[in-house]
Order: sequence, then structure tokens, then C-alpha cells
Amino acid sequence: MDIEQNNNKPAGRINRMALTFAGHAFVGLGIIGAILPLVPTTVFLLLAATCYARSSPRFYHWLMHNRYFGSYIKNYKENQGTPVSAKIFSISLLWITILFSIYTAKTPWYVDIILILIAVGVSIHLIMIKTLKKK
Repeated sequence: MDIEQNNNKPAGRINRMALTFAGHAFVGLGIIGAILPLVPTTVFLLLAATCYARSSPRFYHWLMHNRYFGSYIKNYKENQGTPVSAKIFSISLLWITILFSIYTAKTPWYVDIILILIAVGVSIHLIMIKTLKKK
């Protein structure tokens, strides 16, 4: 998915407003994802960038050059990868949260299995993402 700005702007002011609103919502979800485990950050920021690229050059530029989120998008888009420290932190927090939930929540056994399978899947995904080389 290429999120570069293009001349394929949606027709009409209503579509641009809807895409801009969706971009704002995705940025909000990305911020929540940066704080809460199991909520993705990068995917929401990529969706926001895609919406902004089609609707608002100003917001697209703001997001791509944001000091907190710009690097997430640029590194992912350019297939540079994720820092080892981010991988370790994410996987550790994921497993701590899943195991704490399984231990404290009184849920059926199959819910625990689903949570473990989700954690395994997310862990594999994070491990398989290219590791960012220090420059």
C-alpha cells in the first residue's frame, strides 16, 4: 500500500471531509494503541496517512513529520524495520498483559487458549518484522 500523496483525490468536498475525519479517528486510535497493549499503533497511523494523503496535504505533512509518529510510518513504509528495543518492549508487555488477564479473569478455558493464540500470533508477527539497523 503506497501512502504517498497522489492526484487521485476523491471527488467532492464531502468525501474529503469524511477522509479527513477518518484520518483524525485513526490518529486517535494510534495514540491509544501507543498506550494500551494489544491495540496496534502502526496500522492505525498507516490508515490515517492514507486518508490524509487523499484528503488533506496539510494533515498528511503534519503526520509524516510528527516527532512522535512520523518515524513509525516512515520506517514501516520504507521497510526499514522496528528497533530491537521496541520489539522487546512490545512482546514483553503483550505477554505480561495476556498472562495477567488469564490469571485474574475467570473466563472459560477456551478464552484463555484464544488469548494465548493471539499472543503467539502477534509475537511471531513482531519477530518477523525487519529489525531497524542503527545509523
